[in-house]
This record gives sequence, C-alpha cells and structure tokens, in this order.
Amino acid sequence: MLIIGITGTLGAGKGTIVDYLVQEKGFVHFSVRGFITEEILRQGLPVNRDSMVSVANKLRADHSPSYIIDQLYELALLTGKNCIIESIRTPGEVESLREKGNFLLFAVDADPMLRYERIVIRNSETDRISLSTFIENEKREMQSSDPAKQNIGKCIEQSDQIFYNNSSVPDLYKEIELTLIKLNV
Repeated sequence: MLIIGITGTLGAGKGTIVDYLVQEKGFVHFSVRGFITEEILRQGLPVNRDSMVSVANKLRADHSPSYIIDQLYELALLTGKNCIIESIRTPGEVESLREKGNFLLFAVDADPMLRYERIVIRNSETDRISLSTFIENEKREMQSSDPAKQNIGKCIEQSDQIFYNNSSVPDLYKEIELTLIKLNV
C-alpha cells in the first residue's frame, strides 16, 4: 500500500493530479477539504476559505499539527489500497506521514495569474474571491512558524516531486506518468 500526499499552491492543479491517480491508477482519494468542510458544517459556520483555515488551524492546535492527516491516514489504511491524500498543508503532516512509511509527497505549482484564472473558472465556494484576496490568502498560507498553521512553502520544499503545471492537462498527465515510472509506482 502506498500513500501519496499532494501539496501545492492554490489553483495549481492538485485536483487534476488526484483525478489522474484515481481514474488511471485506481488510487482511493481522501480529501482534507472534505474533512474540514464536514467540521465547518457541524459547527454551523459558512463554508469559505477563512472558515477552512481557522477550523483546520484550531483542530491542529487542539490535537496535533498532523491531526487531520492522521485521521485520513487511518481511513486510508482501512482500504488496503494505494491512496492519495489531498492536500498536505503543514510540515508536521509531512513528518507524520513519512514516519508511517510507504509515503511520497507530490507538489504542484503554476504561474500565479494562471492559478487565479483557474480558481475563477472552478468557482467553488472557497474560490469566489478577488485577485487581491487570492494573493493575501496565498501569503497567509505559504509560511508560518506556528506548527498548527499552514506552511505550504515548506511542504513544497519537502516534496519528492514538484510538478510545474503551466501547460495543458494532457502535458501534466504525461509528467505524472513519467514520474510514476521513475519512482516504480
């Protein structure tokens, strides 16, 4: 059983990588966003990026920096299949998964304007934001000295493979396939 974690910048293509691994390679998908959304709804909060960040940070602060990922990892174990966990946001999550073994971390990034265009098109409940809010959100999530808060920049540094998704979906799929071959997956 292999666990692949996905990290990366907002709108870079994490979901596209997940879709490929699920549809083409039979991976089972576990979503941090889905886990946090369930908690947001349970608390009666609005489902938006601010709630996502604050609820996730509180869960990590109350339990451990890797709490959310650890919960999803336990669910993944029950499947006995190769799984993908989307989206890794803290170094503590990376460390916890590395300690468990059979883990790879993929990161994805792309040009900021291209990423903003993608989230506008995607139009999920957390994507309905201005360009300035997009930039501020990214600044807030890219680095932090608090282990309970997002530090995507550090997660990207710790990745086993970085995909630069500035081209087409078929090009990204080719890059994923070549990486899987290189890593013997």
